[in-house]
Amino acid sequence: MLKNTKNRLSRTLTKRHKIAIAGVGTLGAAALALSAVPGNAQTTTADAPTGKVAYSSEQIKDVKPSVTNQLAAAGVKAEEMSAKHKAAVAAAKHRAAVAHDKHVAAKATAAKKAAAAKKAEAARKAKAAASRDAKRVQVKPVAAKTYTNNLDGWIREALDIMKKHDIPGTYNGLHKNIIRESAGNPNAINNWDINAQNGVPSIGLLQVIKPTFDAYHVPGTAKSQYDPVANLTAAANYAADRYGSIDNVNSAY
Repeated sequence: MLKNTKNRLSRTLTKRHKIAIAGVGTLGAAALALSAVPGNAQTTTADAPTGKVAYSSEQIKDVKPSVTNQLAAAGVKAEEMSAKHKAAVAAAKHRAAVAHDKHVAAKATAAKKAAAAKKAEAARKAKAAASRDAKRVQVKPVAAKTYTNNLDGWIREALDIMKKHDIPGTYNGLHKNIIRESAGNPNAINNWDINAQNGVPSIGLLQVIKPTFDAYHVPGTAKSQYDPVANLTAAANYAADRYGSIDNVNSAY
């Protein structure tokens, strides 16, 4: 029985001993804290919460300038960043303005070059046209073909007109019939044959009566049987219609 009592007492004392030791430790820590506080510092009151340390006003004063300096530095940095941003924006605007000016200048230059090229082309065309006009002025007009006023000239002129109107015939064909019919006299007239008796005598180089002359008259020639060229072309036109060509006529027709 005594043994068990001693054991309980031992356990009780041990617990109390632990509490005492903890108390001593706490008091020791407090003593250390008090000893660390400066001599001119204010200590807490007896009813103040245990474990809190009070700081002096001198320490708070030291903190304020530090915070102010940090805020000032941050403000300066923000202003520097804002200035850099504004400078970058201004530089970008300047580059854009320069690029725009260059583009406008390039367009103006291109427009001037195009206008100059157009003007030069117009001048070139005008010069070429003037040159062509000058050449045309320098070209001598082809002189109208002339014919001698004789049997040879009449035959040649008649042949040229016949060619334009596709009337067949040759120089020899016309010449041989002229000699047989009138001997080359454009004013020859037959007053004794049947045509003369009927009131329509044969007249001219190829002795053509009035009805035949009017029916086979070639446009562009005189309307007179006595006109050498008109007489020859009308007679050749009639011979082509009836005989195929004046060259096929070898007697009175």
